[in-house]
Amino acid sequence: MTAVQLQKRIVVGEIMGPHGLQGEVRVRIAGDGPDPLLNAETLWLGKTATDPEARRYRVKGCGRGRKGEVRLRFDGIEGREAVAALVGMVVTSPATLLPRLPEGEFYRYELIDCRVVSESGQELGTVLEIWETGAHDVLVVEDEDGVRRLIPTASELMKQVDLVSRRIVVVDLPGLLEPI
Repeated sequence: MTAVQLQKRIVVGEIMGPHGLQGEVRVRIAGDGPDPLLNAETLWLGKTATDPEARRYRVKGCGRGRKGEVRLRFDGIEGREAVAALVGMVVTSPATLLPRLPEGEFYRYELIDCRVVSESGQELGTVLEIWETGAHDVLVVEDEDGVRRLIPTASELMKQVDLVSRRIVVVDLPGLLEPI
């Protein structure tokens, strides 16, 4: 395995179907925008984000597509039939290729598996997933007993995010830390 294969890969899109007859694919954007897809030289295609059989493809063309999509051409993928076999596959990229975010902003994948504690020191659990809800994303936090809590990612509620120690500190607000 190469060093790139060993790096953490994150989902940047999902193949929705063909565009045209020459092997171009429609990719639904996963995340905040198309840049990781439009700027990539290579991408990985697999059944899941952690698929050990995912294959690396060189991107030989790209462009904007329908709202929320981009169009990509991969080396070695020619014709609609070849694209049909790829529909539903996830498109991943090494996390190191993502653009740097401004101070105080984080990619969702960076928050997964972080420990969450309250300002008073109460251990709330670990971030399992993040739900998109409109105004603010919501952390789904589960403790050792399987008790879940939903915590909005609003900056006034998340007092500290330390990615090095994998720890998020949230405010002690009545009702906020109640299990669901």
